[in-house]
Amino acid sequence: MKKIKVAVFGCGAIAGRRHIPEYAASEHVELVAFADPIMERAEKMAETYGGKGYASYKELLANEEVDAVSVCTPNYLHASMAIAAANAGKHVLVEKPMACSAEEGEQMIEAARKNGVYLMVGHNQRLMPPHVKAKEILDSGKLGRVLTFRTSFGHPGPEGWSVDGANSWFFRKEEAIMGAMGDLGVHKSDFIRYLLNDEVSEIASFIGTLHKEGTEVDDNAACILRMKSGAIGTLVASWTQYRGGDNSTVLWCEHGVMKIGTVAGDEVIVELTNGTVETYKVGAMATNEKQVPSGVIDDFVKSIVTDTPPAISGEEGLKSLKVILAAFESQKTGQMVKL
Repeated sequence: MKKIKVAVFGCGAIAGRRHIPEYAASEHVELVAFADPIMERAEKMAETYGGKGYASYKELLANEEVDAVSVCTPNYLHASMAIAAANAGKHVLVEKPMACSAEEGEQMIEAARKNGVYLMVGHNQRLMPPHVKAKEILDSGKLGRVLTFRTSFGHPGPEGWSVDGANSWFFRKEEAIMGAMGDLGVHKSDFIRYLLNDEVSEIASFIGTLHKEGTEVDDNAACILRMKSGAIGTLVASWTQYRGGDNSTVLWCEHGVMKIGTVAGDEVIVELTNGTVETYKVGAMATNEKQVPSGVIDDFVKSIVTDTPPAISGEEGLKSLKVILAAFESQKTGQMVKL
């Protein structure tokens, strides 16, 4: 079978640690080109994985025959690059947050639809083994209806992750647009929507910059959510969890509680009201320190190979982004915001 020719826009940390090596590991993919304004980074990827490096993604699109692209760039470039790729007839996988505004997200979806290509958003939280197992358990009905929940994602911040450290674009408002909420909060808005098979109806938020000096982007957020089902819960995103970073979710349900990612080694714990306790060892979630396959690349490639629309579509990405945008609106106005 003919291999899918893939190009990658942006050769920073997420591309170098996840997208590119996972494409390289796929039997269905040939990496053909890389673009980065810092040409040395693109050329280094080309030397390592084959293909050609470009300083301009537009030049890449004009000169290379590719079937699909990954957009792994600062947030403010996601929409323009994804739309350009879609208009060139390429399938697009874009990192989260998919865009900086709802309008941009809608334009990306329309460009993909108009050109008959797939648009997928890299919400890898859905695909991590503990979350897959948790979804399976919740969907089985044994816990009954979710009544309350908390979901949290925190780590010490992008300076330990980004290739540029403390000088990373993550801290530049004009490039990042949003901070911890765009980096981590949107993962959790997507995950809780997916896990509960529900939508956020109202949100109230405290969002601020508590400790990262010299930046205007948020480093912490605490939000209260009401779902359409009536369930209420909290969502936390933090770049200042300097010890013991958190990527956990707890659901209190009619028939018990499910704890996800709260105990190392027992990734999912179900405690039923009848006294039964079930533990599931299904494999750890990826962290910045310990990379494991994200599942995102495999899903994207599978969509193209089987000509099946991706489950984590542009429409799904936009719904999750709108939750975060509403949280910022709540912080700005001091009011509960309805979605």
